Amino acid sequence: MSTVSLASNTSVLQGFSSPFTSSTNPSGASLTRRGRLARTLFVASLTVVLVAGFAAQSGAGDEVVATTSYISVVVPGGETLWSVASAYASGDVQAMVEAIREANNLKGYDVQAGQKLRIPTQG
Repeated sequence: MSTVSLASNTSVLQGFSSPFTSSTNPSGASLTRRGRLARTLFVASLTVVLVAGFAAQSGAGDEVVATTSYISVVVPGGETLWSVASAYASGDVQAMVEAIREANNLKGYDVQAGQKLRIPTQG
């Protein structure tokens, strides 16, 4: 006669349930209704804090930049970027030169006769 012994299931389940155990909680501890509510509120508040932190990092809430309108101009013969900018500037000509360069992706300060330029307008 041979005897068969069944080993008891005393191993750690590490988060997996076993058909041999009646508990589905691997730690063996059960939370009361109050404990589950506290855990849920803690996780929810932590989520809100993290989302607010990421929103602050991404620049949400920065000031709104007004859209710029443009007019198109064909450069007359003998004109320079400075003379075109001074014709449309309402103040600082150097700032207008830089705005025209940025609007038209110009590498330098040279313009050609007949070249189309976008001129940013105020307002």
